[in-house]
Amino acid sequence: MDKIQQEIKELNSQIQALQEERATLTHNNVESEENNSALAVVEAYRRQARENAQLSAELKGIDDAINFLEKQKQQKQAHLNGKLTFSKRLLQQQEELEEAKKVAQTHADRVNELARELATEIKLLKACADELSPMYWQVYYKPFITGFKTISVPYVRSDGQVWNIVNRVV
Repeated sequence: MDKIQQEIKELNSQIQALQEERATLTHNNVESEENNSALAVVEAYRRQARENAQLSAELKGIDDAINFLEKQKQQKQAHLNGKLTFSKRLLQQQEELEEAKKVAQTHADRVNELARELATEIKLLKACADELSPMYWQVYYKPFITGFKTISVPYVRSDGQVWNIVNRVV
């Protein structure tokens, strides 16, 4: 970006130098007229152009060069503005992402807290089932509760960048 800003400064100085040269060329020849009315000044410029074709060609060349440099400057400024807009947008997205990550972290912490509570409750239920199962078999000829070997609870973990939801077997 600094390179583009330097190029814009150089273009501005070139444009300013050309404008000063043009002003010097036109100022010396036209200002010497005694009648300063608008019509007289216009007529003086026309007469000067007719009388001095080389000066008119030089002024035209300076005007063309100024226009060309102005267009280049506008293109570079547009390019610079585009880069600035992109970097601002990227910075804004990063800020939004950080805020969203904080919200997600809150939810992940809550999920992990609930998983710990659920794991505790499942272990307590298993202890009850282990105590009741022998009597239940005697009365109903079937198990009281099955499936304890495959019970799992969700758990959120992160390696710093990627979050992963895994199932922890209780």
